[in-house]
Amino acid sequence: MTVHFIGAGPGAPDLITLRGLRLIERSQLCLYAGSLVPKAVIAAAPKGTRVIDTSALTLDEIIAEIEAAHRRGHDVARVHSGDLSLYGAIAEQMRRLDRIGIPYDLTPGVPAFAAAAAALGVELTLPEVVQTVILTRTAVRASPMPAQEQLPILARSGATLAIHLSINNLARVVRELIPHYDEDCPVAVVHRASWPDQLILRGTLASIRAQVKKAAITRTALILVGRALAQASFPESRLYAPEHSHVLRPRRQR
Repeated sequence: MTVHFIGAGPGAPDLITLRGLRLIERSQLCLYAGSLVPKAVIAAAPKGTRVIDTSALTLDEIIAEIEAAHRRGHDVARVHSGDLSLYGAIAEQMRRLDRIGIPYDLTPGVPAFAAAAAALGVELTLPEVVQTVILTRTAVRASPMPAQEQLPILARSGATLAIHLSINNLARVVRELIPHYDEDCPVAVVHRASWPDQLILRGTLASIRAQVKKAAITRTALILVGRALAQASFPESRLYAPEHSHVLRPRRQR
């Protein structure tokens, strides 16, 4: 018996990995975050599988379901949205499983920021413009942010920012970023990236709040900030430059 933590991807059912899908297809208990994981993803669970939406459950209740499956020798598909490494609250689940001796493994998924960038048709890192992406969030009702990770501190880098779980904190986000990125800095808000009702808003730090308010977006949205979002002029990468040689493309003799 194994608990398989599975990143389901950003929403589109065909963006789950083959490995994740196969594990769901073999599960005898499927626990999924129903507020973020579409039912089309867990529809692959075989007939007779116990399927539970964990949105309304506590951590203790989730672990109790896993323990019951463990006693029966049943494999568990524990399905989370996006990629497991970001804001999935899986670390606390794994800690509990370690304590009670239940084995588990992890299958990564397509993260929301990657799906959002694809929807926007942008590369988040451009030569000599920006080479760093910071994945972060702000504190609203969730756990507080560490003091050294406050948004103004991160903003000093000028990196592309992918700000999760913060659409209801947009006024503060804008206020804290303008001194570092300026009012004209490009911003995109991607609501439910890759879902059928995906909505993309493009603007600047000065204009994005009005757009979000008009669209009445209050959850499930990613905020992307940075010059790479609307940069048409930038040097080409050295990667494919004819004068750039490497082990797979040795320097040509003239």
